[in-house]
Amino acid sequence: MDMANFPRVELAALPTALQPAPRLSRALGGKVNIWIKRDDNTGLAIGGNKARKLEFLLADALRQGCDTVLTTGGPQSNHCRMTAAAAAKLGLECHLVFNSRPFDIRQGNLLLDELLGAKLHWRDPAKIENISREMSNLAEELKAQGRRPYIIPLGGSNEVGAMGYVYAVQEILQQAEALGIQFEAIVHASGSGGTQAGLLAGKLLNNVPTGIIGVSVSRSQAVLQPQVAQLCQAVLSLLDCDIDPTDHVEVTDAYVGAGYGLPTEASQSALQLFARNEGIIIDPVYTAKAAAALVYEVQAGRWPAGSNVVFWHTGGSPALFADSIFWEGNQK
Repeated sequence: MDMANFPRVELAALPTALQPAPRLSRALGGKVNIWIKRDDNTGLAIGGNKARKLEFLLADALRQGCDTVLTTGGPQSNHCRMTAAAAAKLGLECHLVFNSRPFDIRQGNLLLDELLGAKLHWRDPAKIENISREMSNLAEELKAQGRRPYIIPLGGSNEVGAMGYVYAVQEILQQAEALGIQFEAIVHASGSGGTQAGLLAGKLLNNVPTGIIGVSVSRSQAVLQPQVAQLCQAVLSLLDCDIDPTDHVEVTDAYVGAGYGLPTEASQSALQLFARNEGIIIDPVYTAKAAAALVYEVQAGRWPAGSNVVFWHTGGSPALFADSIFWEGNQK
């Protein structure tokens, strides 16, 4: 594969650390060796997985001569916060279109969005049909004002953004080689599907047996699994690879709970388990749902004794400071 033809700007502090988690491993029975890939420490505005995607997306925006970026998400979107940070770093204007009624209180990611200089646009989901269309309409308004906008999809999840995680697979393979180990599986949170599609494309391109397990934080398996397959296929096509990824996509929706942005009992437990055993902070509604899946699968004996399993920490800690639902009745 040749990725040299894809422009990239430096936004993330790479490589991110790959750390053993011995106390967490022992807390879960001690048979499986758990490792944590610290993409919460990518360095851009408190970090997170979106920095890898934005390196390619904003390089594409600059290549096209754009001076403004637009994207969308919820009020506590990590992707929106990191897009605002990347835009600030590169001197671009940033517009965030929130699929939500306005929030008066600025906490967590929303506080950071304003600190980073992003312009906020609220769209009541009860009054609109399609958030992508709202972004397109805003882009037309900006063009009329003389701006040159670049639209980034939800989560930065298209074939350009997912390229960041093709690179990430090469990174972790180099780290594994240096350690003299192989990984049985990688477990991670999957929302809009871009991270999973990139990881899976990297796995297939490098012909490694490591399982890529996406833990849905919002969508049903029936919806997310084909989305990941389609996006992964688009990434592979960009790299002139004709592998069909369909049969390699693994998504579980068993940990979604009541829906996106809402914690579960299992996610709250996993959050505390990571904090109290490894001093690692995860958020209660995204990364913690993937952590809950890891905890269950390890305890259920999914992987053989002695296996090395990676939890890919995709970030999101700012949302913890805006989530009153988590703290209510859970201050122990």
